[in-house]
Amino acid sequence: MKHAALVACLPVLLLAACGRSEPVADMPTQEELAAAANAAAATALANAAAEDTDSRNYVNQARGFSITFPEGWTIDKAASTADGAVYQDPGAGADVRVFWQKNDNDQTLQQIVESVNDSAEGVDGDFVGENEYRGTANDGEGNNVAIRLLKQPDGGTVTATFVYPEMLSEQYQGIAEQTLASLRSFAPKGAATPAPAAVPAPAANAN
Repeated sequence: MKHAALVACLPVLLLAACGRSEPVADMPTQEELAAAANAAAATALANAAAEDTDSRNYVNQARGFSITFPEGWTIDKAASTADGAVYQDPGAGADVRVFWQKNDNDQTLQQIVESVNDSAEGVDGDFVGENEYRGTANDGEGNNVAIRLLKQPDGGTVTATFVYPEMLSEQYQGIAEQTLASLRSFAPKGAATPAPAAVPAPAANAN
């Protein structure tokens, strides 16, 4: 009988053991849970911002340049080529054009800028060293044009222009400056790396 009673009580004892709760001290507090949730949310926002920036970055490895376009702008695939790209603001008639061009005539940057002056009105700008120019112009059709030119070591030129309606200057001027400032030039993919200069052998009678 004692064995029967023990067997009858056994399921109850097992259920009680399985239902035992952990000590309250081992459970995270509400503050810790809130901190963990806030950290996860911050990480998610940071990752989303990084992904958004990456989606706006245009990198042309073959021509050796990159630029970050404004948020929400779309690429004009018909106008883009292997040498560069055109991005547009769908709602306001503004666009950014950035293209690499081979310098067949071995022109200086000053000569290239002069040719740009011939195709626009009221060009005004400054040279930044020997290989960079920044300026503004008007296309004669009611649009302002912000310009940045970079001459690469191999003689090629990267030209970026930000065109926007003159009447929207207050809205677009800052965006234009920020966009053109993001233009970077680097060694094209596959470009030969200059060999280091040979070190002359010491003379036989050198100490």
